[in-house]
Amino acid sequence: MQSELSQAIKMLVQERGIPEDLVMSTIENFLLAAYKKKYGVVDNAVVRFSDDMMEVTLFAKKKIVPDDDLDDPVYEIPLSEALEMNEDCEVGDELLIEINPKEFDRVSVQSAKQKARQSLREIQKDTLYSEYKDKVGEMIIGYYQRERNGNIYVDLGKTEGILPKKYQSPREIYHPNDRIKALIYEVVKTPTGLQIVLSRNHAEFVKKIFELEVPEIYDKTIEITKIVREPGYRTKIAVRSTREDVDPVGACVGLKGVRIQAVVRELEGEKIDILRYSLDSRSFIKNALSPAEVNQVVILDESKKLALAIVPDASFSLAIGKQGLNVRLANRLTDWNIDVKTESQFSEMDISAEAKRAVSALFGEPEEEIQKISELPGITPRLVEILNKDKIEDIESLVALTPEQLAALEGITAEDIQTLHKIIEENVEIVEEEPVTAEAEAAAAAEAVESATPSGPAADSPLAAILPDTAAAEPDAAAAPAATPPEAPAETPAEAPAEAEVEEEAYECPECGTAVTPDMATCPNCGVGLTFEESAEE
Repeated sequence: MQSELSQAIKMLVQERGIPEDLVMSTIENFLLAAYKKKYGVVDNAVVRFSDDMMEVTLFAKKKIVPDDDLDDPVYEIPLSEALEMNEDCEVGDELLIEINPKEFDRVSVQSAKQKARQSLREIQKDTLYSEYKDKVGEMIIGYYQRERNGNIYVDLGKTEGILPKKYQSPREIYHPNDRIKALIYEVVKTPTGLQIVLSRNHAEFVKKIFELEVPEIYDKTIEITKIVREPGYRTKIAVRSTREDVDPVGACVGLKGVRIQAVVRELEGEKIDILRYSLDSRSFIKNALSPAEVNQVVILDESKKLALAIVPDASFSLAIGKQGLNVRLANRLTDWNIDVKTESQFSEMDISAEAKRAVSALFGEPEEEIQKISELPGITPRLVEILNKDKIEDIESLVALTPEQLAALEGITAEDIQTLHKIIEENVEIVEEEPVTAEAEAAAAAEAVESATPSGPAADSPLAAILPDTAAAEPDAAAAPAATPPEAPAETPAEAPAEAEVEEEAYECPECGTAVTPDMATCPNCGVGLTFEESAEE
């Protein structure tokens, strides 16, 4: 029995991974439960193990009383029986009496056994949980055990893990006793036991495989900055090197592609794109769209992370990918919203050289005008302070200064003046209005009078006063009529420009701003329908 007990303890320690002290505690609880089931109490029961853990003994602690004074046989023993066990005992002493476990009835043994099994399960569950909870995110190898409702149960040795259907790659097919390498995704303690959730479709799983195949990644010589994955189809990995003499992409690919081929085999032929990480957004976007060739990357909006990638016509489908997979993964990898256009499509787009105008043209966003000097890009706070001292805060006031006035400002240097001129040239568009000459004004007035002159007899008298031919044709007219006309023509030139402004008023398309005329039914630029209504003059 001693050897059987020691073998049972060793088996629990080795196979189930339960610590030896917990096994001994379980055996002690088992004996105490059986004792309580038979005698109804447990406070006088004592369990002792031998030093070599080869033997366990159950005792009942009883007090020696006179033979005629025995009240409770569970706690007391008569003196006559005590003397048979120990000749030196006396009344009032306590005696440990050994209890043979074989004397327990069947019900007591079954109750104790059930309690012991429950205790062992709880101990094993806690032990495994403490072991595997620190391994979350690590790789583990197991064997296909069974399948139920698409979920695969994997034998991990001491316990089993579950590989849910949603965490399986759609490309992979498993058979009984297949070797499965997976990532420990989650460890959950449930009422039925410990549940270890495995995964093969997370991006972290690919990272762990690369750590196994590429020593430079494991020792942090090469860093994986980000991984995005569409399980079973394509994975994109951005890498960079902490040493200048190590090529991150070449190290991951390996000699003749031996390293990347091992990873592809583990992923059952899934395509993998390894690209170099770059702090420059244009270079990173260009690399992220590999294997497609990208000619140019245009940053449309830095704050909203909008970019345009221009590719050759032959590489357009490759850049987009099947069902947009390649560009979608590139968006997730770079955290940019990338729009892919061909060279021909880009040439048809109305995009100016400046990024802000490109945004306005493509997305219809109004361009905000800079009015304050402090808002100019590249201007230093010192120059802003110098100009503010002289109450020069607007860009319009700064442009209106002559070079002599600018040089006369306190604290400004010749270098500062050059810097200001350069900033204004790069960021401010100055529109100069052409001066209107007297001849142009006279010609416009005469043209306005001709176009605004009404037909009929009433129009002859002021026109005769203005035109010299009419005055020469009637030289003998009365002096009074000849003297009175100057008052009427004096008001005519003042009224003529007003009428000219009404007649020659410029119209613009409400959608695109293109100049239009009243005889147009549609806008020649955007095609929107046009209508013109004349308001009645009071």
